Amino acid sequence: MEKIASFTIDHNRLSRGIFVSRRDKTPSGDMITTFDIRLTEPNRQPPLTGEALHAMEHLAATFLRNHPQWKDKIVYWGPMGCLTGNYLLVQGELTSDDILPLMQETFAFIRDFNGDIPGATPKDCGNYSYMDLSAAKIAAARFFDEILASPAHENLNYPI
Repeated sequence: MEKIASFTIDHNRLSRGIFVSRRDKTPSGDMITTFDIRLTEPNRQPPLTGEALHAMEHLAATFLRNHPQWKDKIVYWGPMGCLTGNYLLVQGELTSDDILPLMQETFAFIRDFNGDIPGATPKDCGNYSYMDLSAAKIAAARFFDEILASPAHENLNYPI
């Protein structure tokens, strides 16, 4: 079986950041860009907890799908199985630089969020109690301060 593209990235050299994982053209001709939003260094830093990523998923998805300029282009936001980050799918042929301001807004929103997590009820979510808002806020603040506030080349481009 052919190895998929995301498994060809050297995760031992991958930094935290925002990376274009792939671009796909739909049958109707729309371009979808998949972003790898990497919050921890794979195989070198501890992954986030499932509870933190779940809370982050609810907050980021709600924020992005309500964003005045981006809401109609957001296709999906969700956690990676390895618990080191999230995937963001956006309509359009975009670069990491194109969405950097949006990610800064998103992670500032998560960092500063107070109140009830959107959709964290038994009626709205299949595992509503499996969330850790405090850990999501800490992870968002760390990512914002250490990466998004002043990203380097290696935080916006996959290692070659």
